[in-house]
Amino acid sequence: MSDSHRPMPPQPKQEQSPPGETKLMKPIPDHGEKSYKGAGKLKGKVALITGADSGIGRAVAIAYAREGADILISYLNEDEDAKETAKWVKEAGRKAIVVPGDIKNEQHCMALVTKAVEELGGIDILVNNAAFQRTYSSIQDITADEWDETFRTNIYAPFFLSKAAIPHMPAGSSIINTTSIQSRQPSSHLLAYAATKGAVSNFTAGLAEMVAEKGIRVNAVAPGPIWTPLIPSTMPPEKSETFGKQTLIGRAGQPAELAGAYVLLASDEGSFMTGAVIPVTGGEIMI
Repeated sequence: MSDSHRPMPPQPKQEQSPPGETKLMKPIPDHGEKSYKGAGKLKGKVALITGADSGIGRAVAIAYAREGADILISYLNEDEDAKETAKWVKEAGRKAIVVPGDIKNEQHCMALVTKAVEELGGIDILVNNAAFQRTYSSIQDITADEWDETFRTNIYAPFFLSKAAIPHMPAGSSIINTTSIQSRQPSSHLLAYAATKGAVSNFTAGLAEMVAEKGIRVNAVAPGPIWTPLIPSTMPPEKSETFGKQTLIGRAGQPAELAGAYVLLASDEGSFMTGAVIPVTGGEIMI
């Protein structure tokens, strides 16, 4: 899809219950279903992607499959969205395993890695992408339980999954974390989410140093405002209506526009990159 044909704000006013469904969004996000062309960059690889049912995770799954990778699709409970992602992976001629469950639980994270190793033959790429966010205007409205849920989803889970996956990852493998523009430009209404994304960036740098001698690379992608089910399900309708307008490009990004960064970091083309954060922000500055 050319830039001139990508949706511009305002989006129709809309609201969903968390975590949101792709089919209810207006407009429907572009995950690269019709546009991404593979070139065998990940031939024979196995990728475990969290939050792969929708949004950025679905776009990455589609791209990775078309580049030759088999995919374990980890998601919470959005069965219909996950099946749609699996359909695209299988249409690319690759294996897709769909596994629901809560990555806040360490035992579940360990089971995801075990399933990838036993059913897909190993694990070469771990994409820690799933995230939890809510919006509040006052810290008084954020409960301790919700603060804990945000941190356990956004930063504990990448720790659990990385710890479980690294012993199975050969040299040349890649861990890719999804951080955010919020790690550098935190918004007050996303207090908990932004704090976790700062932690994700720091975790990326530290882990990269820790596993360098194993030949495993650890990097992150920092999206700006991206049109995913998180937006209408966690933001007031007036915010989702103008979502992305503040970027230099003047609109929200589509999930498909992130795929190339994740492919770069997973492939041999990114072989000299570790401890890095790639901004895909529509021009929101991260320097």
